[in-house]
Amino acid sequence: MSLAPSAPSPSASLLDQLAAELGRFPPFDEMDAGHVRAFVEASRQAYFAPGEALVRPEDGPASELFFIRRGAVVGKRGLSDVAGGAFEYEAGDLFPISAVLAQRATSTAYLATEDTFVLRLPAERMQALAQLSPVFGDFLNRRVLRFLELSRAALQAAYASRVLAEQSMETPLERLCRHAPVSCAPGTPLRQALEDMHRLRIGSMLVVDEGQRPVGILTRYDVLDRVALAGVSLDVPMSAVMVGPVHTLESDRSAQDAALLMSAKGIRHVPVTQQGRLVGIVSERDLYALQRMSLNQVSERIRHATGIPDLQAAAHDIREFARHLLGQGVQALQLTQLISHLNDLLTTRLVALKAGEHGLDLQCFCWIALGSEGRGEQTIATDQDNALILADDVNPGERDALLHMAQDINHALDACGYPLCRGNIMAGNPDCCLTLSQWQQRFVQWIEQGAPKDLLNASIYFDFRALTGQAGMAASLRGFVTQRASANPRFVRQLAVNGLLQAPPLNWRGQIDTKPVDGLDTLDLKLQGTAILVDVARLYALANGIAATSTRERFETAGPKLGVPAREHQAWVAGFEFLQMLRLRAQLDGASVGDNPNRIAVGALNDIDRRILRETLRVVRSLQQRVQLDYQR
Repeated sequence: MSLAPSAPSPSASLLDQLAAELGRFPPFDEMDAGHVRAFVEASRQAYFAPGEALVRPEDGPASELFFIRRGAVVGKRGLSDVAGGAFEYEAGDLFPISAVLAQRATSTAYLATEDTFVLRLPAERMQALAQLSPVFGDFLNRRVLRFLELSRAALQAAYASRVLAEQSMETPLERLCRHAPVSCAPGTPLRQALEDMHRLRIGSMLVVDEGQRPVGILTRYDVLDRVALAGVSLDVPMSAVMVGPVHTLESDRSAQDAALLMSAKGIRHVPVTQQGRLVGIVSERDLYALQRMSLNQVSERIRHATGIPDLQAAAHDIREFARHLLGQGVQALQLTQLISHLNDLLTTRLVALKAGEHGLDLQCFCWIALGSEGRGEQTIATDQDNALILADDVNPGERDALLHMAQDINHALDACGYPLCRGNIMAGNPDCCLTLSQWQQRFVQWIEQGAPKDLLNASIYFDFRALTGQAGMAASLRGFVTQRASANPRFVRQLAVNGLLQAPPLNWRGQIDTKPVDGLDTLDLKLQGTAILVDVARLYALANGIAATSTRERFETAGPKLGVPAREHQAWVAGFEFLQMLRLRAQLDGASVGDNPNRIAVGALNDIDRRILRETLRVVRSLQQRVQLDYQR
């Protein structure tokens, strides 16, 4: 197909100028010069005045791709509004890619917000150029990345709106006043008050009368205009420079009341009183810290836990911390790693406490995590998958003592909100409490036989990771498994065939295929999504001697070994992380369907997330097709 337009071509100098202009933006900056020139030659220039529509849903199937040379375009409806406001395209942007590729109407009306100059490329010429230029074609097919950005923005906006509604903002002010308030009398010399503020490193000095009732305040911010710039002598009394009257709140009022008062009055400090008498002061920084539960705070609470009640409270903190991070826009990879890290700390602390209670040495065993915790990919709704590796010279009495300790730990974890594993894959099960040699023998049996149950066991146990104790035993077992699995092509092929049994939920038209549950169209994000990606990542890791356990690291390491372009294995990772984020949101919001924390109602997703979900499932299907080519030819 020729890319030449039917209209007369612009001059060569203008074509060169436009091609150079495009070359500053992706994907043109990576395309062959001839292909960039072809884009320009096949396009026609157009101008749109402020407020004028470039394309609207009522125009029917999108027939042109727009490139913005100068100006700006805003989407006023549909997909663009999900993140809480219109989405703006600027110079260098291409749109509406999805609508043109799908030959459908846009879901958004695109309007110029200023004088806007564009290049308009007909859809059929766009398709022809995509065939000529792999870079251009890949850019069009990776449109999901922009949707991912929008999805994260929508997620952050949705959670940010809840911040003031968090339970912590209902905290009574008396609980925030941890230190005795610092105050002075109205007649106190200014010099003395400032010296006290500097010595105590406080940002304000309250002035109280004889009845300890606040009558004024002087903050660091007041010193500049009321003292320094005004040229006031440091010998004047505080009554001459203090700000009054002062706005106070009684101690039974909430942190939210203080936040609203600060906002309404433009102040940064609120004195707290009981029956009018000063008992404390709350600053803007106190409220900010209240809303930003830190990783260090949660970690320290776990490390200093002395019993099950402390760890139960810490487990609640972990879930609240995850909710805060989600509201701050933290991505799935970082969020699941942080959740797993905190769960690791909790488990490690619990094992240490129980080992002490049972009089056992941590160095005589290794506590390992399996499954999602072993991969560092735990979501909120997670049960236990753990085991023990014992030294080969352990005697029967020591083994019984360790098994009893492990059972105690399993029940304690259950009390902390980590349910007992339904399949009994826990360290307290004698079958999961083995010596290093016994684990090696069991793994060899699974690899050599490859029966369906062996393959299922491998999918759980082979993702193990040491948490506490003698980590060298886990490292030895990891090297053993990696070497034996990669040396057995038959076992690897069996893993591949087994991993293809569950297909992504797409129908013959490429649309999401749902299952009705409780009157809703649903799908299981774990079984029909993340589990497939996890299985493929494990397959390629074991086949290529890769010791990593996390799905992301496995894909990133296996991709180059397989000769896969970076953009392709990056799509595998991006798809996995998006599905993980949907799972986290459903679990934190209580939006799961039925008793399955991973089953969601597809219709409840916004337009962005439905599109990304469909694109992600297509990536999963494409990945399975690669596995078929690699192992079923």
